[in-house]
Amino acid sequence: MVNNMNDEKFTLIAPCHFGLEAVLKREITDLGYEILNVSDGRVTFSGDAKAIARANIFIRTAERILLKCGSFRATTFDDLFEGVKAIPWERFLPRNAKFWVTKATTNRSALFSGTAIQSIVKKAMVDRMSTTYHTSRFDEDGDEYPVRVFILKDEVEVTLDTTGVSLHKRGYRKLAGKAPISETLAAALIMLTPWRADRILVDPFCGSGTFPIEAAMIGANIAPGLNREFTSDKWLKFMTKKEWYEAYDEAASLEKTDIEMNIQGYDIDPEIIKCAIQNSKEAGVDKYIHFQARDVKDLHNPKPYGFLITNPPYGERLEDKENLPALYKTIGDSYNGLKDWSMFIITSYEDAERYLGRKADKNRKIYNGMIRSYFLSYMGAKPPKKQK
Repeated sequence: MVNNMNDEKFTLIAPCHFGLEAVLKREITDLGYEILNVSDGRVTFSGDAKAIARANIFIRTAERILLKCGSFRATTFDDLFEGVKAIPWERFLPRNAKFWVTKATTNRSALFSGTAIQSIVKKAMVDRMSTTYHTSRFDEDGDEYPVRVFILKDEVEVTLDTTGVSLHKRGYRKLAGKAPISETLAAALIMLTPWRADRILVDPFCGSGTFPIEAAMIGANIAPGLNREFTSDKWLKFMTKKEWYEAYDEAASLEKTDIEMNIQGYDIDPEIIKCAIQNSKEAGVDKYIHFQARDVKDLHNPKPYGFLITNPPYGERLEDKENLPALYKTIGDSYNGLKDWSMFIITSYEDAERYLGRKADKNRKIYNGMIRSYFLSYMGAKPPKKQK
């Protein structure tokens, strides 16, 4: 019986923001794949070649999808060279592949020079491929195969980056304000709340529109990677174009085109509202969102059981910090005027709860890049169950 490589199982790694592993794990499980390991800032799972395509197109909360090629222990550069050389690179890379080590991270390990690690990994790969392809010359004029290396406590993990440009680059955010929240983080935070598409959602500090746009995409079930390309969609050594076509077709077929949603985005800056409107058009969700220039103090809504999900300013600059108590008191006052609403705020402002006027029902620590942030949850009443 001929072994069909497309049925072969691969180990895939999805890095994410620290503190959001549970959301990403749920996404991967919902796609039908087996979770192998969950650690700080990453979820490892098992899947076939089609899983590479589906994970890149469907997952909202990961930064990228990495294909694990090999792992071993190394305390010297000789160990590193031999370990990388032992990986069957000919299984993944064609002879004309353009390959380089795009990143090497090391933590609590004997090997700590990133540039030296990158150089040795590349040499070991060339050595292995020279033997298997019977040549010492590689033109590297083919498709791209970026390599990422991770070393933790002398344990080396060598991966291929199947994504390329990070997954937070959905393709719709052509315009952005200052300090925008990333698309993957915004999606994950929305997914941490009980919001559903039939409930009102308001972001009073919407900036270039990331929260409202991600919410609309979740509500309409629009796959985040539907309108972009990935590095591995050209890899034909162990994948086929068919797997990508099927994954894109599946994503397109699952979109809800007849859904109605009440999503609103406000910002005090009329120019950034223009950016948000343009971004929502790029994402194909402008019909679901109402954007308007409005101050948070003017926030009111007669309907109950809505959701306020936002990323307010938190004083990145010293001169802005003086305004924060008054700003957060205003947010708290506006929220108190909304009947039975829930509020979710991501902020790195440590006195946020004090000036909002009450302690959050839940305070989750999340790292936004290297900034320690707090995701504050204020739970409103649940709407009564509809009579059947």
